[in-house]
Amino acid sequence: MPKTIQTHANHKLLYKSPKGLNEDLIKKISEEKQEPEWMTEYRLKAFKLFTRIPMPTFGPSLSNLNLDNIHYYIKPQDRIKTRWEDVPQDIKDTFERLGVPEAERKFLAGTGAQFESEMVYHSIKKELAEKGVIFESIEQGLKNHPDLFKEYFGKIVPASDNKFAALNSAVWSGGSFIYIPKNVKLDLPLQAYFRMNTENLGQFERTLIIADEGADLHYMEGCTAPVYSTESLHAAVVEIVAKNNARIQYSTIQNWSENIYNLVTKRAFAYSNSEVVWLDCNIGSYMTMKYPAIYLLRDGAKGEVHSLAISSKDQQQDTGARIIHGADNTRSNIISKTIALDEGISTYRGIIKANKNIKNAKSKVKCDTLLLSPDAISNTYPQIKSNSRDFTIEHEASVSKINEEQLFYMKSRGLDEDEAASQIVNGFADPIVKRLPMEYALELNRLMEMEMEGSIA
Repeated sequence: MPKTIQTHANHKLLYKSPKGLNEDLIKKISEEKQEPEWMTEYRLKAFKLFTRIPMPTFGPSLSNLNLDNIHYYIKPQDRIKTRWEDVPQDIKDTFERLGVPEAERKFLAGTGAQFESEMVYHSIKKELAEKGVIFESIEQGLKNHPDLFKEYFGKIVPASDNKFAALNSAVWSGGSFIYIPKNVKLDLPLQAYFRMNTENLGQFERTLIIADEGADLHYMEGCTAPVYSTESLHAAVVEIVAKNNARIQYSTIQNWSENIYNLVTKRAFAYSNSEVVWLDCNIGSYMTMKYPAIYLLRDGAKGEVHSLAISSKDQQQDTGARIIHGADNTRSNIISKTIALDEGISTYRGIIKANKNIKNAKSKVKCDTLLLSPDAISNTYPQIKSNSRDFTIEHEASVSKINEEQLFYMKSRGLDEDEAASQIVNGFADPIVKRLPMEYALELNRLMEMEMEGSIA
């Protein structure tokens, strides 16, 4: 067994790559995971694309992100565990503090936990496995279900899509592989937790979700990291397929520390009469660029994106949505809530597109911003592209400040200024928060209250 490495937080690692990326490291990652030859070749081709594709030219500047100062692969243990008792104690202690086992016992159908570059734990309720539900690490998905994996992997988000999709395709590690059989409806959510614990780490999980005809799934992810003085990178890729009459909700509560560049590509394909809902809550990170996309590919498909982004001093939340209407009778709905305080920058960036000759397609976009400081900045960049004469779209946007009369009234009822402001912000965010299970809604409200402390200027 390789010599263990002690990290800043007393966690022992089996392997930690040197900083920087080259073909030898990509081959080592593939070798460590015992992958088939086609996946090694896929990674190497993606790496060549990564070296050629330029940095994004829209959105916040990435000029300070040093991609040569990143550890691209860290292996925390020898193999994934299916019993919580078998997870190494130091890793287990970290996730215990995040509430992973408690949440699983109470109200989850299955749980995955990723530490650094690998899933360290994955489990699903026995009765779901007996129905044919697959909830495994992405590596297990490749090994155990190669045909299903290969049919969809990289087809929704190809490596050529953008620079960070290419990077993920070259070095992906960790994430979940999910398949829900026909007409199976999950009453409880599946969830994954992602923890970055090492300085200058790159985390590149890959999630692939396939809901067969008539299936129903709610998948949730939570993200955390400790604070370091230098940057780390999170560049995930999520691919979703909702077949005819299926429904998928994908919910994220992001609470990265303020040294994380969070550059994520998330995309779903929705087929006849299916529905895909992205619920995206972004609080932490130094910079987030994330625009969940839905391609409505067949008649009657529906797509919704509900997003909440909070930016404070030295933070940029560049979030939004992209929905492509590619068939008749398709519907989409976007609700964006952004909150900017101190000198934070919150940006909504969205694209709604209707393809040529489609009929009876409709879309609604609503963007609301709440400014809590005169130095905070809000931007809205909506794009509407229609090649159809039978496409109806509604767009509305608002920017507001906390009402002084509301503050005065609530303070007169015994609340201090921070408490009053938190209550107003909670009300502003409620259309997003109420779509979460109660335990997560309470946690999100708690995180918002922590973010709000001393924020009124």
